[in-house]
Amino acid sequence: MHAETIYAPASGLAKAGIAIIRLSGPETGAVVSALTGRPLPAPRRAVRRQFVDPVDGSALDDGLLLWFPGPGSYTGEDLAELHIHGGPAVRAAVLVALSRQPGCRLAEPGEFTRRAFLNDRMDLSRAEGVVDLIEAETEAQRRQALRQAEGALFKRCEAWSEQLLRLAAHAEAVIDFPDEDLPEDIWERSAADIRALRDALSREIDSGRRGERLRDGVRVAIVGPPNVGKSSLLNRLAGRDAAIVNARAGTTRDVVEVALDFEGYPVTLSDTAGLRDAVEEIEAEGVRRALRAARAADIVIRMSAPDVSETVPPEALAGEGVVLIDVRNKADMKGDDIAGNRPDIMAGDPAAPPTRAPAGGPLALSVHSGVGWEDFLQRLREAVESVAGLGEAAGLTRARHREAVSESRDALTRALEAPQPDLRAEDIRLALRAIGRITGRVDVEDLLDVVFRDFCIGK
Repeated sequence: MHAETIYAPASGLAKAGIAIIRLSGPETGAVVSALTGRPLPAPRRAVRRQFVDPVDGSALDDGLLLWFPGPGSYTGEDLAELHIHGGPAVRAAVLVALSRQPGCRLAEPGEFTRRAFLNDRMDLSRAEGVVDLIEAETEAQRRQALRQAEGALFKRCEAWSEQLLRLAAHAEAVIDFPDEDLPEDIWERSAADIRALRDALSREIDSGRRGERLRDGVRVAIVGPPNVGKSSLLNRLAGRDAAIVNARAGTTRDVVEVALDFEGYPVTLSDTAGLRDAVEEIEAEGVRRALRAARAADIVIRMSAPDVSETVPPEALAGEGVVLIDVRNKADMKGDDIAGNRPDIMAGDPAAPPTRAPAGGPLALSVHSGVGWEDFLQRLREAVESVAGLGEAAGLTRARHREAVSESRDALTRALEAPQPDLRAEDIRLALRAIGRITGRVDVEDLLDVVFRDFCIGK
């Protein structure tokens, strides 16, 4: 338990009808009694109380009090919540009164959840799920974060740990009890189990980083030669004029990024400079940035048009595991128009009614008239879901999760190749410790500042 009692607003600092101030620590009960001048209420029942300044007895506010005695609280310590009016002056007066109480201090960001972890109220993966839940901006992010906060990843890691513990016990038995009547094929059976678990961890590593992409956002780059309608496509997807559209080639010089909530999935959409042999230095730099954006993308929308002869160079699609969507824009262009660009087609009309596109080859589309728009959205939806699909299994949502699983898999590979029983046992122990770092079972002190630094104050 901690010696200090911490307090902080748990509902943000904006003006609101109600504000919540949370306290946790050994002096919580005494502080609450001093603020109300009355005994503590029954646990987990909201009661109306007048809050006063213990120093001079002046009234602060009239609100609700909730009392959560430890260890059955969020932090595992004595905890209380003051539900007061959400005006800045009321909130400030209550915080000043709390600051004058002995043994009390303002909480640091994430300190309530950090105490919950240190007091065994949650594991590290659940704590990360809490901060992801606070930060979630789309429905898919919310669902993934909620599952992690409820322990889905923890349960999966615990299942791996149980298998590793059993394997470690078998390996230790061979070392510690060589004269006992152990099964002759004990190592062969253990090797088969190690191989199966190693393969399962490999499949998790090779799953396409879906959890991380869903948490951080799917990166979609629109690439193609000048004047094929890249900026118009970005504007229509964004629902606003985020990029300049003009018939003049080379209008887009830099990467224009727009963050979207695409049907519940977080997407960062990038409009890039037209890919061609640029002579001007600024346009050439824009082309280099466009290629970098394409290589870093999860999905590349490769656009072409019947009135543009240039094509996308192969190096633009060099990203590992990239999902490609081929789009042939200006599908409504007539033969007489192909001789030159039509600014009215480049402008686009988001309100235009969509029609179905013909099947086969690149996706036929007209950003201007809506020809093929529904087909394009369906193709993009399928691509986003394939990159960041929310399956039933609990995914790895952070790079540190993936590194730990990779380390565990590599240790199991070494165990299979180890020539001596003691080396096998050590590698299995290392595999177990690596998985334990995901949930916080071992060697996590150096990770705590990293995990909790993204929390808001009061959580």
